[in-house]
Amino acid sequence: MANREIETLEPFHEAIEEIRQAGGAESGRFCYQCGKCDVYCPWNRVRDFSIRKIIRQATFGLSEIEEEDIWRCTTCGSCPSICPRGVNQIELGVSLRRVATDYGIFPESVRSLRAARGSLTSDGNPLSEDRQRRADWAKGLTVRPYREGMEYLYFVGCYYSYDPRMRKAAVATASLLQQAGVDFGTLGTMESCCGESIRKTGGEEVWKALARENIKTFIDNGVRRLLVSSPHCYHTFVNDYPELMVRFEVVHISSLLAELLAEGRLVANEGHPVRVTYHDPCYLGRHNGIYEAPRQVIERIPGVELVEMPESGAESLCCGGGGGRVWMDTPKGERFSDIRFDQALATGAEVLVTACPYCITNFEESRLGREGESNLKVMDLTELLWAAVSSGEGRIAPSQGGSRGR
Repeated sequence: MANREIETLEPFHEAIEEIRQAGGAESGRFCYQCGKCDVYCPWNRVRDFSIRKIIRQATFGLSEIEEEDIWRCTTCGSCPSICPRGVNQIELGVSLRRVATDYGIFPESVRSLRAARGSLTSDGNPLSEDRQRRADWAKGLTVRPYREGMEYLYFVGCYYSYDPRMRKAAVATASLLQQAGVDFGTLGTMESCCGESIRKTGGEEVWKALARENIKTFIDNGVRRLLVSSPHCYHTFVNDYPELMVRFEVVHISSLLAELLAEGRLVANEGHPVRVTYHDPCYLGRHNGIYEAPRQVIERIPGVELVEMPESGAESLCCGGGGGRVWMDTPKGERFSDIRFDQALATGAEVLVTACPYCITNFEESRLGREGESNLKVMDLTELLWAAVSSGEGRIAPSQGGSRGR
């Protein structure tokens, strides 16, 4: 091997110690190559991919790993959930990405991550939007700024704040909370991205900066209880922020809505019969165990029939947006959301309901990307419920509007 090649590989071999310190390589040592992770990995439905191979190669050195493959994992949680040896494939994969980020190694398909990181650093969101427009989604509503003593801080999140399609779900959420008399407020322009997805792409320092900024804002404003719409926000507030020695009570909107309906503070009106199917987001279900609350909300809407898709609940098929993949290019033909959309169509449902902005973004693209627009509507759980609460007939209207391209 030429001296130049040896010099090129030396940083990678040194990086193995960094992976060990992050816990990834140590977890990988337990792998005995049974292959169950590859069987369950959704990537193998659309292309040849082996997380088992990555684990094996990482054990011996980063130099042999195909750069593209370490960025494919959507961190859906399928493989850790079935691994007989307790290997944490997600932890290992994020460790590899962290090292690749430190050395500035990005294949062409993930170059967009740099733009997301830059926008997170400068404007507190990954969408290259002006921080001063973060509260524009609430124009026309009487949403109050959070003040100490309120029941909830509604942490809106980036996609619900900026994306034209997801803003409708934020409006539905605020409208439901007001209808039920929930005492809540928002931070407006003081809110910054929770940082979950950038951490999964190896941006540890960016995540820490965002987390510390949010923590300071929460403490300065006397926040004790957070209400969130995004499962990714929920996950990082519950599981990651305590690493920084803080802990807040965190409630996902689906859990609160189920409670409000059970208490009679929200009442869904009788409507036209409609069949819906529910998609379990990875970060709400597999990662955090919230399966029943969304279904309880759906089942309390008169006239709505819930039909389950194959691979529901803990076996739900990933939409493809986690692990920062929502910011990366995924060629048509390799999109998990297309497979999932077909599963929803096969149930005979008229509405595909979920509770995650990444899932809705991907499903809307799957719907619009077909020859002839599909009649299957894609709705956030809050939109479905608000349609039933706000209308005397409980009419469920189609969700219209664009979504950001991948």
